Amino acid sequence: MKKKLLAGFVGVMLLFFVTEFSQAALTKIGSVTFAGSDYNLIWDNDNNGRSLVWLDYISNNSDWASQKFWANGLNQYLTYKIEPAYTISWNDDNWRLPYTVDGVEDIGYNGTTTAGWNITSSEMGHLYYEELGNLGFLDTSGIEIPPDDYGLLNTGIFDNLIPTRLWSDTEYSHSLDMAWYFNMSEGDQYAFFKDFSSGGLFVRSGDVSSVPIPSAMYILGSGLIGVVGIMRRFQK
Repeated sequence: MKKKLLAGFVGVMLLFFVTEFSQAALTKIGSVTFAGSDYNLIWDNDNNGRSLVWLDYISNNSDWASQKFWANGLNQYLTYKIEPAYTISWNDDNWRLPYTVDGVEDIGYNGTTTAGWNITSSEMGHLYYEELGNLGFLDTSGIEIPPDDYGLLNTGIFDNLIPTRLWSDTEYSHSLDMAWYFNMSEGDQYAFFKDFSSGGLFVRSGDVSSVPIPSAMYILGSGLIGVVGIMRRFQK
């Protein structure tokens, strides 16, 4: 009886410990204060092999050059509040617009083209489809998805992500008066003229490390002490 009790309790404690320190794809690791408001910092631990931190904020619509300029100067206006459980080593000097893989605009729906739907090679496409699990207007066979089932239905732990067009950082090399954007309302991406007015979602590359959480260690230790106490009671 005592051995079964001990094994069961230790199993529960180990399950808690693994759950406490396991890492989801998107994790809130802190926030920034900007213009009197707080915005989440969300760690994306594997976006096409890159570790990214998203700023949970979308700027007002403007042309591509203005969004690029805004991103490059954004850092000086932010006050960071990182959770004690995490440390960040930034790889980008400043915030930026998300990257898109450039190429001749080829519209499709199976995820292998440069434009269209179900493309996860861009940073915003990967966030929309892979991390958040949303569906685009067309599935990978080119069939229209019912209106109630596609679009930005799941925003995960983002508070300010909305279904709108968002500029990419990447120019369209085959026509330099154009740049790539991603449409969060239908899950498609295209190259479009830079003077078009779209929003900006900002991201920074950075390596995030987890710091052991003292409270979790305390709970585990307290649980083991409790097991010892229960065993002594059974002995009596």
